Amino acid sequence: MQGVLTGFAVIAVVIAVGYVLRVRGHLGPQGREVLTKLAFHVASPALLFTTLATADLSVVFSSRLLVTALSTAAVAGVFVAVGVARRWGAGRTTIGALCSGYVNSGNLGIPIAVYVLGDASLVAPVLLFQLVLVTPVAVTILDLSGGGGKGPLWRRLLTPVRNPIAVGSLAGVAVAASGLRVPAPVMDPLTLIGNMSVPAVLLAFGIGLCGSTMPLRGVERRPVLLAVALKTVGQPAVAWALAAGVFGLRGAQLLDVVVTSALPAAQNLYTYASTYGVGERLARDAILVSTVVSVPVLVGVAAVLG
Repeated sequence: MQGVLTGFAVIAVVIAVGYVLRVRGHLGPQGREVLTKLAFHVASPALLFTTLATADLSVVFSSRLLVTALSTAAVAGVFVAVGVARRWGAGRTTIGALCSGYVNSGNLGIPIAVYVLGDASLVAPVLLFQLVLVTPVAVTILDLSGGGGKGPLWRRLLTPVRNPIAVGSLAGVAVAASGLRVPAPVMDPLTLIGNMSVPAVLLAFGIGLCGSTMPLRGVERRPVLLAVALKTVGQPAVAWALAAGVFGLRGAQLLDVVVTSALPAAQNLYTYASTYGVGERLARDAILVSTVVSVPVLVGVAAVLG
């Protein structure tokens, strides 16, 4: 209970600061755009590299990761199927699929893992899965479905190695796999820059809330409701069924995978939507509503399985 409330309180405070900054106009009319570009092109790649460069890649082969991967694929697949049927477009459908299964494993998942699960490293499998596989694939689709898909074939094939998020993730994995130790004069500045990522994303999110209409209204209402339902109810339910019924997980291991699957959509998805100019309202509303709804869901999961 304490870990859930602490994690959400931290996020709410930083978002509120962003909202106040916009109200008072301290960052000017381009404040959100600057913070978004800072996070996407500089801070987030640095954070991904420093996180993955020192990670234990053996967690990739754990049964917990298989549960995470399969539950993510299941809910994202449902959203994609609906998006194709409704003709929501590749970019918008990709953002919605991310909001359905990409959990807030960093700034919210870590404190909840510490206070609820008792070990911050337990969030590592989902964090690695999302950074190594989901993020590069998603940003590549967003690139190809937007301006990145209009160039020659060779340029489109090089999309993953031109995207800063994908580059940061893949470079970190390469360093971890090689066993190399990055010298402190290189790692320390990258760590310092990477520490700006989460605050920048949350502040930009708060700025974006100022002057915006209430969620669950307009043309994005149905996609948002679908994404929130899949994220807060569908994914933890699928994770529980797979973990208990297929992989035979019990006790603390079962609690671990269900809690991490019940985390809300990650704030950095709003950065991706803003950067590519697609599904911004969908991302904003889905993140906000899933964050609110996930509080009682997480409390309930911790009470039942804890």
